[in-house]
Amino acid sequence: MQVKFEQFATVSMVGEQDAPPRDNGELLFERPWEGRAFGMAIALSKKGHYEWEDFRQGLIASIAEWEATHCKDDPDWDYYQRWLLALERLTLDSNIISLEELEQRTIELIAEENVASSGSI
Repeated sequence: MQVKFEQFATVSMVGEQDAPPRDNGELLFERPWEGRAFGMAIALSKKGHYEWEDFRQGLIASIAEWEATHCKDDPDWDYYQRWLLALERLTLDSNIISLEELEQRTIELIAEENVASSGSI
């Protein structure tokens, strides 16, 4: 269930260049980390760590960087990779997390994902 801020954040992007993928009107997350990254961006903004518009502008810049070096129909396009890059940049720029913390947590999450996908927990 979305509350006011979450609804504002997602609706502010509808029809825009930075709009998240949807399926039949619902947000579409193909991998578990996508939904987590989406939620973290909204939660950090809601808690006042940064303005939502700052995140959106970072996402737009991230998308523009990708588009500047790839064809629009490039099959390697990944919206949530661009989302994650924008989130990483903003959390670093806002001193929410250090580069060392980000790198360490990334290593941990990749290891957890590898264990989960191999089925040996």
